[in-house]
Amino acid sequence: MIAARKGCFALIYPGAFNTTTGPLHWRLQGQARAMDNQLYVALCSPARDLAASYHAWGHSLVCDPMAKVLAEAGEGEEIVYAELKGEEIESARKGIPVYEQRRWDVYPDVSAGGCKFEEDA
Repeated sequence: MIAARKGCFALIYPGAFNTTTGPLHWRLQGQARAMDNQLYVALCSPARDLAASYHAWGHSLVCDPMAKVLAEAGEGEEIVYAELKGEEIESARKGIPVYEQRRWDVYPDVSAGGCKFEEDA
């Protein structure tokens, strides 16, 4: 949420999940980060090359702030694109007002610095 509070519109994550973890976690990670931050998220992956020693999952994708996958590549080389609309971010934040409901008196803004933590006894 720090990036969202600072005015970020989209987060772009490069990654190279393999063919074991990719099917389980790749799409889920993109959707979770989009929903957590109420932003657009793009996950960029190399295409799968079976001649290489590392077999990337591929499947670059774009998620909207409500975790809907807007565009997704396959395992091969592709360009993924999607239209990113500011009103979709506003709609997500109105529907799930995480930021407005945060207890700033209990949970300080760590991005401001100066947070003090109690040492373990």
